[in-house]
Amino acid sequence: MSKDPLEGISLKTIVTLLEARYGFEELGQRINIRCFTDDPSIASSLKFLRKTPWARTKVEELYIASLDQA
Repeated sequence: MSKDPLEGISLKTIVTLLEARYGFEELGQRINIRCFTDDPSIASSLKFLRKTPWARTKVEELYIASLDQA
């Protein structure tokens, strides 16, 4: 059993869960990237995050932090 909280979870699942928990407006405040602030959607966010490693890392870090708060 791995201790990596990201193992076995897709980026789509992470973004969907974060959007459900915080909404795009708060996500844009927590992580200031345009895919969350300008006409956001799950699909556009995934497209951007898959091409932008630093942004994906920030989203994954927020997801892991949100697990600690659950």
